[in-house]
Amino acid sequence: MTSDEDFAVSTPFDGVRVVEIAAWTFVPGAGAILADLGADVIKVEPPTGDPQRNLQNALNRKEGAPNPFLEVPNRGKRSITLDLTTEDGHDLLLKLVEKADVLLTSYLPAQRTKLRVDVDDLLAVNPKLVYVRGTGWGSKGDKVNVGGFDAAAAWSAGGTMHKLTPPGADRPTMQPAAYYDLQGSSAIAGAVGMALFRRERTGKGGVVDVSLLNTGMWPLSPDLTAAPYIGEIPRQDRTDAPNPIVNAYRTKDDRWINLVCLQAQRFWGELCALVDRVDLIVDERFADDMGRYTNRHDCIAELDKAFAEKTLDEWRHILAEFSGVWAAAATVAELHDDKQVLDNGFLPEVPAEDGSNFRVVAPPYHFDGQPTTPRRPAPRLGQHTDEILLEAGLDPEQISDHRERGVLG
Repeated sequence: MTSDEDFAVSTPFDGVRVVEIAAWTFVPGAGAILADLGADVIKVEPPTGDPQRNLQNALNRKEGAPNPFLEVPNRGKRSITLDLTTEDGHDLLLKLVEKADVLLTSYLPAQRTKLRVDVDDLLAVNPKLVYVRGTGWGSKGDKVNVGGFDAAAAWSAGGTMHKLTPPGADRPTMQPAAYYDLQGSSAIAGAVGMALFRRERTGKGGVVDVSLLNTGMWPLSPDLTAAPYIGEIPRQDRTDAPNPIVNAYRTKDDRWINLVCLQAQRFWGELCALVDRVDLIVDERFADDMGRYTNRHDCIAELDKAFAEKTLDEWRHILAEFSGVWAAAATVAELHDDKQVLDNGFLPEVPAEDGSNFRVVAPPYHFDGQPTTPRRPAPRLGQHTDEILLEAGLDPEQISDHRERGVLG
């Protein structure tokens, strides 16, 4: 039998060069994934930098802690500053594009046209380039020049906010930070792999579009497919769950356990015994799937009482051998100590410049049995400008001249 160790460990984007002209998280997050997987990602920033470098938020205000809004979407890249509004800055960008495999951009069409970095501009210097546009609302229609952060274009306009806000609630359910940005970045990274595979087959580059609106709609596919026929699928109410053991239950210490036992008859007796309620097994109201559905309110109430008797840690011990699927609702802090997370390398460490280490979430891909590990932290603004320009064929005197004239900021 072949084991993981029999494969040569490699990262799938070794040797691939990516030029990124993008800001915030959605598209840069894709660049981070590609960098983690071996690509040389050159982040082209204006002299003032990606505006996210200066974003202040509750998540990045602790002194000495890594800024997640910088590190998550930018780890592993190299940064060069170029003023693309200048002729020389534009020419230097073209030098980078000539040798690139992929171009990532989040710029709107009007800005791409103004800076002469649109599809035709760059494919003219590199016909094999894979040109990737990340947009808020799609590449066509009235909103092509409208910006779209994920909380608006995906979470709100894509249907999730409405779906997750209970009827009559006094406030809507808000999304976690960069929630759909990072789902979209994974979609972009996958699309890049597909486009490069096509290029390997055909020799042609091409254009890839990924939007936040479409990204937000994709997870709601069952609802959207059903909508023309039945209208809105009802929001789930745990007190009215059709299958009482596909439901969440509160523990004594105010935590939640989520049962996902789709084959209810298979697991009902075992669960009742584990929660010390064998009386429910012989209760005629709950004898089969139809009985539990018909009497679901009573069934849920009985299980509520059972789970409220013990703490989450106690239930973890009791349910450890349960053959049905279940999970505790984990806090993000707990994931840092979760053995399953650590054993699989889902939270790898990244070396900080001060010699310490911090953790970021790995992209959800393993190759040859190996977890994906970021190679270095996010770059300082313009950190690799000279290095990149030397690789592009400029000499130190030319670089100095460009810097003095403000081309590099």
